[in-house]
Amino acid sequence: MTPLRPGLIVDRPCLRLIRVRLVAQASRGTTHRGEADGEFKPRLCRVSIGAFPHDRFVTASCLLLKSLLEMETLLDAQRLAAEVESTLIKYYCSGDSEWRVGKKTKDVIVWRKPSEKFGGFLYKTQGIVKELPNRIVDYIRPGPYRLLWDSLMTSLDIIGEFEQQGCCLMHYTTAGQLWNLIAPREFIDFSYTTDYQNGLLSCGVSVEYGKEQTNFVRGFNHPCGWFCIPLKNEPDCSLLTGFIQTDLRGMLPQAAVDSAMSNSLVNFYNELRNALKT
Repeated sequence: MTPLRPGLIVDRPCLRLIRVRLVAQASRGTTHRGEADGEFKPRLCRVSIGAFPHDRFVTASCLLLKSLLEMETLLDAQRLAAEVESTLIKYYCSGDSEWRVGKKTKDVIVWRKPSEKFGGFLYKTQGIVKELPNRIVDYIRPGPYRLLWDSLMTSLDIIGEFEQQGCCLMHYTTAGQLWNLIAPREFIDFSYTTDYQNGLLSCGVSVEYGKEQTNFVRGFNHPCGWFCIPLKNEPDCSLLTGFIQTDLRGMLPQAAVDSAMSNSLVNFYNELRNALKT
């Protein structure tokens, strides 16, 4: 099974399952084309198991293969979750001397430094939000709230789920920026939300999965995420710290990318704060 890791195709397991189905059914003189496109979780038992009720060997083999594939999928999710969490904690604990201020308002600061993952920048942003971490993160992570307030995001769908708690695969699209100098983008991200200190961490990374939609450029998020930690002296407020390193791809001037990223991060806090007031 192809590991679920950044930069690799993750839907090959389904294609291998299709080949297993075809071989098994060809031995009975029949053929069947499986539905690999768009599937994410292996579902071998739906077609193979029970298709040949009198062949105990085939049924037992299918059950074993299904168990192994599901275990490998789970282990891949666990490994990727651990890797992206470790990377974000490294960013969070890095010294202040490494960062340069990119934009500053009265209640949000955006820093940046060269990314180790690609030729662009890693952005750090920070601001205080008057709310508890659980509710803040509910509005940030994949779920029913994000589209209600984030004006940059135009669609969001959870297209894959894991047994690993807090993990999912999401597809989302963003609007054009800077008078459409930056065209609409789409992303496929592995997302993971977990406890951190007395608060929460919601983090993720893009994976290569599925076909690109027309009218969108496929972007890629290198490890990114949000730390939400309650303030000791103000228990009804939280410090929200984000790390973003998005490769928008395409032929874009770096100055335009920097402007768009800094402005969108400041706007992110403003819109989130307004949404949490309702």
